[in-house]
Amino acid sequence: MLFAETKYMDYKFPEPQYLGAKFIHRGWIAQFIPESAHTVLDAFSGSQSIAYMLKQQCKKVVTNDFMRFNYLIGKALVENPKYTLDKEDLDILFSANSNPSTFNLMQRLFTGLFFNSEDAAFADSFRSNVCRMENPYKQALALTIMCRSMTRKVTMGHFAHTQALVYAANPARVKRNRSLVRPLKDIFTELYPEYNAAVFDNGRENVSCQENILDLLPRLDGIDLVYFDPPYCNSHADYQSFYHLLETYVEYWKDKQFVNGVKRYEPKRYSGFDKNSEAPANLRLMFERANHIPIWLVSYNDRSYPDINTMVGMIDTYRHVEIQRKTYQAGRGGKGSVAGSNEILLICTTK
Repeated sequence: MLFAETKYMDYKFPEPQYLGAKFIHRGWIAQFIPESAHTVLDAFSGSQSIAYMLKQQCKKVVTNDFMRFNYLIGKALVENPKYTLDKEDLDILFSANSNPSTFNLMQRLFTGLFFNSEDAAFADSFRSNVCRMENPYKQALALTIMCRSMTRKVTMGHFAHTQALVYAANPARVKRNRSLVRPLKDIFTELYPEYNAAVFDNGRENVSCQENILDLLPRLDGIDLVYFDPPYCNSHADYQSFYHLLETYVEYWKDKQFVNGVKRYEPKRYSGFDKNSEAPANLRLMFERANHIPIWLVSYNDRSYPDINTMVGMIDTYRHVEIQRKTYQAGRGGKGSVAGSNEILLICTTK
């Protein structure tokens, strides 16, 4: 089944603003996914653009990410077969804060840092009202759209800097990105029809997971193909630092400290893939625990650690490896994607 010929290709994945997202590579990656692979795992799903593409190919998709806001994107757009937000849902979400003594985290932490007081109060109120919705897919969709709305309000789309309101006060930057000064409610209202339109049923029982992949792999069976896009050390591997605000928002932490200038939560979840000292051993363990899955596709970059020869050496113990390269003509940000570097796809088949 060719990528351009699937009947679900009329559905559009809302373009992400996410470091290292494979959105611009999804057509290139799709050509290496065999039609015979019926059940597929996206192990480090991130923005969910590849998991969504696999759903469009009519695969049964198991998508996984250990961060909750990414898991919710998968819940909303990959697992969700049909549920969208209607006017009654918006009336609930946009109503007054249903529990202001509990839902005030955005105001307490991020007023004057990433948001003005009005937007912070709206974000808290919205979050309180998500709890009033009974359908988990609608909850996931609402939170997904709100997280995307928040990234629209910060230059670079992440929260590892303290310049959000400085940029919003700069007319030149506002001219390039009007969303810097638009109310969150207006951005959400603009985005939600696009997300509604992305929901579809491909006739498969897709599932979104939130686990460390090392724990999940041994419990999975019947997977024909796994797509690995692990964090690339030396290239923005610490997603918890870049997207801490979104994780704080969806989890609505009660048991964390909030540290440094950007109020990142502490302690962070253990990843095992975002530090040079830990990544090689955990990549080896990951490949060992994936040995029951026949086909692996591994995205990587030639500016990352460990280097590509080391990666191939790890995989060669278990699989034949074919290397495909796609050269970046211009940097797009994240995961080493600078002009002249190569996006690499390792196609790993049984010996």
